[in-house]
Amino acid sequence: MSLTKFESMLKTNSVYFFDLVEFEEIIIHYLDAGKHSLAKRAVKLGLEQHPQSIDLKLLQVELYIFENELDKASLLLKNIERLEPNNDEVFIQKATIQSKSGNHKGAIINLKKALSFTDDKIDIWSLMGMEFLYLDDFENARLNFVKCIDVDYEDYSALYNIVYCFDMENEHDEAINYLNAYIDKNPYCEVAWHQLGRQHFMLDQFKQALRAFDYAVLIDEHFIGGYLEKAKTLEALEEYEEAIENYRISLELDDPTAYAYIRIGECYEQLENYAAATSYYKKAVHEDPLLDRGWVLLTNLYYNEANYEKASYYIHKAIKIDEDNAMYWHRYSEIKIKQNCYEEAVKGFERCLALHDDSIEIYISLTDVLSFLGRFNDAVTVLYRAQKIYKNFAEIEYRLAGLFFELNKQNFGYNHLIMAIKIDYDYHVVLNELFPIVYQNSKVQKLLLDFKKALD
Repeated sequence: MSLTKFESMLKTNSVYFFDLVEFEEIIIHYLDAGKHSLAKRAVKLGLEQHPQSIDLKLLQVELYIFENELDKASLLLKNIERLEPNNDEVFIQKATIQSKSGNHKGAIINLKKALSFTDDKIDIWSLMGMEFLYLDDFENARLNFVKCIDVDYEDYSALYNIVYCFDMENEHDEAINYLNAYIDKNPYCEVAWHQLGRQHFMLDQFKQALRAFDYAVLIDEHFIGGYLEKAKTLEALEEYEEAIENYRISLELDDPTAYAYIRIGECYEQLENYAAATSYYKKAVHEDPLLDRGWVLLTNLYYNEANYEKASYYIHKAIKIDEDNAMYWHRYSEIKIKQNCYEEAVKGFERCLALHDDSIEIYISLTDVLSFLGRFNDAVTVLYRAQKIYKNFAEIEYRLAGLFFELNKQNFGYNHLIMAIKIDYDYHVVLNELFPIVYQNSKVQKLLLDFKKALD
């Protein structure tokens, strides 16, 4: 009624009188609704009618803080504190200002002061917990959230934060003990069962995790998160058919998600039902065309089926979304080799190196393609670059030997061949695979034979 009266007053430019409680209700309503301009007008009119009201002044402080006018808020708080030095809300707002300014330790000091002036401590403990989180002080954060739970067992926000603190300190066993104790007192809390399942899952205790998720969805049969976690656990237990069933339940409970489609597709892939896997991966990318993982999974399926044209089409989709992903460029090059597009394969491997994928596999693959193209000097350059990271690697030395023989630099070739043989004699077969003419050279054969006799 008072809200209707207030809005009518604004429309008609009339001035009506409201008592203090009415103004507070109107302002809080607008703040909760995110209508800060109307809240501001209500505060202004309220202070005109009740200029001594501390509660209205505190609401004015709240608006100043929202508008980031922290100096104005601080000045007004000082005035309020002179009048009411034991008002807990003054210290809470001081803490809010310090928190926004990055002074979390100062915020905690003020929140502790607020605690001494109020009997309703739960909100302050929660705020203190958050300030300790900002400081990465997870133990003290957790202790404050635990106090919230001790007062209100259904404060699920505090419960999530307690588990988060355990997670950040890798104290999963401790989290399990806490959640079991909580469940003993509140056995029908699906949130606690869900969090308990997550802890067991992180410790690879999949059967215990499955039991916890079973209870979560039994308590709340519409608990989407419970079905998703249960499905993931069934995957880990290699129960793929049941996992698919639970992912499908999650899809029925809410709008379809690309994530669920992907997971169903991966289950079908594990069951070697590649047609169904492909169908669900396509549903995923239809649901979220910017989900590069979906395009890559399609790429891999078609690559494994030797359908390189489609694999190429889908890897281009993934690269378009994330062109700085070295893994995608690696797969791109593998596909291009299968399509006999060697220059494009070179481009892909070079892109991997530019993206700081310095794995030996990339260097070797690039070298082999360059060698195949007859770009021996470029191949040598790549191998010397690899040698700075991978010292005394037979894969590098045998290739350098073959390349130098191809370049008619016999001395360099023999030096690298001797080095390669010393590192790994048996790997010399790679010379026959990549440089058969060099391998058949009589002097090379004699060197290999002499070394074998020495080994025997």
